[in-house]
Amino acid sequence: MNKVKVITDSCSDLGKELRDKYGMDYALMSIVWDDKEIPASTDGDLFSFKEMYDALRAGKRIITQQVSAAEFERVFSLYLEQGMDVVYVSLSSAMSGSYNIGQVVAKQLMEKYPGREVICVDPKNSCLGEGIVAIEAAKVAATGAGVAEVAKAAENAAKYAMQFCTVESLEYFKRAGRVKASAAFFGNLFGIKPIIINSHSGELEAVKKIKGRKKSLDECVDMLVKSIGCDAFPVEEQTVYVAHADCEQDANYLADAIRAKINPKDIVLNLIGPTVGATAGPGAISLCAFGNQYATLGE
Repeated sequence: MNKVKVITDSCSDLGKELRDKYGMDYALMSIVWDDKEIPASTDGDLFSFKEMYDALRAGKRIITQQVSAAEFERVFSLYLEQGMDVVYVSLSSAMSGSYNIGQVVAKQLMEKYPGREVICVDPKNSCLGEGIVAIEAAKVAATGAGVAEVAKAAENAAKYAMQFCTVESLEYFKRAGRVKASAAFFGNLFGIKPIIINSHSGELEAVKKIKGRKKSLDECVDMLVKSIGCDAFPVEEQTVYVAHADCEQDANYLADAIRAKINPKDIVLNLIGPTVGATAGPGAISLCAFGNQYATLGE
């Protein structure tokens, strides 16, 4: 049985420490900043995330680009040449063409490397909602499981992956072309803050509108607490991830609020990287875990 490498992409916001911990790799997306195309590294090695967020605050528009076919060929081939199979966990196909490009390249490379297999999994999620699905797949890969079993683990985890996100301003989504101008305006009206989830179709969906930053943070915690946990992912065995876009104080506030209400195995703070950060903007924050994110919405 071939060893399996789990690969994700820049949108997962898995930095080097987490990728190394779980034996993963990733395909680089890119950003266009001041007319320069830059690989969207999640490690902060090519540019300062703080500098990027300050540029966004100053009104710069930073454009994100999907994974290229050449990048997929590079990273997939790296492991196929070592006799390994690959499971790629993508950004939601509803938000990017990366999944479809990955499938095309995978088919071409499986013809080039007979006996090797590349399976692409669409988790219908983004940011660390995508990342935690890849982590669960990597845990199974570490046991020596085959490629089909690893892909199945990713697909199963995707059923329960959830995240609750709020942002300082929808202006950044507007700049990125993610929402209509009217929706962006409403998001800023009288301090209204949206609570955003990934919908059943894998798109970003504002499900609640809360007045005030602190109340929006508290609402994210309440929704997480009411939704976390299931037979496959008991609360006490889970790691809850708090992903933030240059707002560490708020992230620490959320971590403390979660600990006061539930007892997960661990809570990890993680910086939102360039792909998500350029779209959601500074001040964005997301809680990621496994459960039923629709439990509080009557679904």
